[in-house]
Amino acid sequence: MYSFDMTPEQKMLVDTVHRYAEKNLRAIYREAEESKHVPEKVVQMGWELGLLPGLIDAQYGGYGEYSALTSALYLEEMAWGDLGVTLHLLTPNLFAIPIAQFGTDQQKAQYLSMFCGDSFPRATAAMIEPVVQFDPAELRTTAEKRGDEYVINGKKTYVPLAKQAELFLVYAQENGATQAFIVPGDAPGVKVGKRVKLMGVQALELYEVDFENVAIPKANRLGGLKGIRIQRLLTLSRITLGALAVGVARAAYEYALNYAKERVAFGEPIAHRQSIAFMLANMRIEIEATRLMVWEAAYKYDAGEDATKAAYLAKMYADKMVLEVTDGAVQVLGGHGYIRDHPVELWLRNGRGFATLDGAVVA
Repeated sequence: MYSFDMTPEQKMLVDTVHRYAEKNLRAIYREAEESKHVPEKVVQMGWELGLLPGLIDAQYGGYGEYSALTSALYLEEMAWGDLGVTLHLLTPNLFAIPIAQFGTDQQKAQYLSMFCGDSFPRATAAMIEPVVQFDPAELRTTAEKRGDEYVINGKKTYVPLAKQAELFLVYAQENGATQAFIVPGDAPGVKVGKRVKLMGVQALELYEVDFENVAIPKANRLGGLKGIRIQRLLTLSRITLGALAVGVARAAYEYALNYAKERVAFGEPIAHRQSIAFMLANMRIEIEATRLMVWEAAYKYDAGEDATKAAYLAKMYADKMVLEVTDGAVQVLGGHGYIRDHPVELWLRNGRGFATLDGAVVA
């Protein structure tokens, strides 16, 4: 039987993250969007919450164990605050979580401790490629074994914080299968290109990165001879993105609901109008349905079950839901929804991007 009650630890974590999102992310979301930069103070405060160390075993310097469900709970609160800043804060997870899930004992011992310190780690991952119909299981970036080294060639895009990265986790095709490789940021052949300009999440710095004959030791193949299971990693990514979508949609719904209660037209709040009331009700239904789908996938993952299908369905449903709910919020506000004084237009632009981020986020 499922239990929908959070543990005391989960409740405390969710409350803490919500306070941070409300007091910090909501205070700077527009500034970060306009300047296309996240204030370092906000990043450091977010890092000091200890969310990533809480997912790393104590033997590697952390103080917890991985739980997809616990992550989904607090990720909703983070995205409720602001998606762009949240994705900035989650960037080190792109490197650390795959190491924790698939790394050899030596790789875990070598790298995980750097994600349990006081400073925001400069590590990221490069998966998405600038191709039509991107498929994480059919990458064009290649890793060829030559003696005691792997040589990586390919182009990546949507690589977060690449310009400052000291470590990359690069996904590449090796003998017909997707594997991951640890690449130092200063390795010869790593070339960080131009910043990618997006319709939304403009606070997040994303870059194009070229890998031209980048040679790394064979010990840098994630998981050693065993390698990684890309579908398992994509399952985690889809759970993460589903939870983030719920947070963005919830923010838009709550704003639209409050607006509808306060906005008076023809002598009564517009929330009394049947068309508005039905729209708000449907928005709430879709949010709740998506949240339950995300929780089910996360529960199955934590229980050691095959969560591939559940996570995929949750992600596909979340992509549709977040776009409909954020667009509905703009409609509820009418002409005001198109004015940047209100955040619903930002949430609509951010919500549109979820369909393009498969595999690019993990927590």
